Amino acid sequence: MKIIQVSDLHVSGSYFVPEWGDLVVDRINSINPDLLIISGDITDDGHMYEYEKAVEFVNRFKVKNRFMVPGNHDARNEGYKLFEEQFGERFPIFENDQIFIQGFDSSAPDTDEGHIGRENYKLFSAVKKTTGKLKMIVVHHHVIPIPGTGREENVLSDSGDFLGLIIESGINLVLSGHRHLPWIWRLEDTYCITAGAATTWRLKAHSNASFNIFDIAGDRVRMNQVYIIDKKLEEKTKLDIKIRL
Repeated sequence: MKIIQVSDLHVSGSYFVPEWGDLVVDRINSINPDLLIISGDITDDGHMYEYEKAVEFVNRFKVKNRFMVPGNHDARNEGYKLFEEQFGERFPIFENDQIFIQGFDSSAPDTDEGHIGRENYKLFSAVKKTTGKLKMIVVHHHVIPIPGTGREENVLSDSGDFLGLIIESGINLVLSGHRHLPWIWRLEDTYCITAGAATTWRLKAHSNASFNIFDIAGDRVRMNQVYIIDKKLEEKTKLDIKIRL
């Protein structure tokens, strides 16, 4: 099974790079993944005209399945309502014979801080019941601080409780975005993978725009990061592991 994760597109913002967008769309369409995950911040300020641009861009991905959660920028100006209208559930689920994915909306209107909330912890019940499949969580805000990204004021405010549930539920992969810098943490048997920004100039120091490609075969997971360098795409393997199902 092939899964691609892109994050922090900021399609409607002034830092959006159309040429990078073309590269990302063409590469993903050429791969034809089984699932495309977009882990938040599709828009810049959550306005209707921005969602219209975002829908137009996202529809360029000719993929079998699409899985999206909102980011803090998408929730601005009541944009969380528009997200539901244009893209569907803010807490989506995807499941097939190989994988179970639970999405969480970690955004809060008009603030950059992330929060899951105790009322949403019940969503872990379905994950806990799942056996024999790779189990994945998708959330916009990172659950562990990322080096080199400044003050950690925007990490999940209830990250401790959320991480506890992640470990207790035997989650294999946690995918996030938000900080525009790719990073991987391992916590016990869980890998927390933060994607970089895919199509915006708002990058950290000498980092590059990027996105992630996952190849999943049984209990093997291989992840390559694809970088945009000098208007070309370069790919490097960043993770090649055996997981516990």
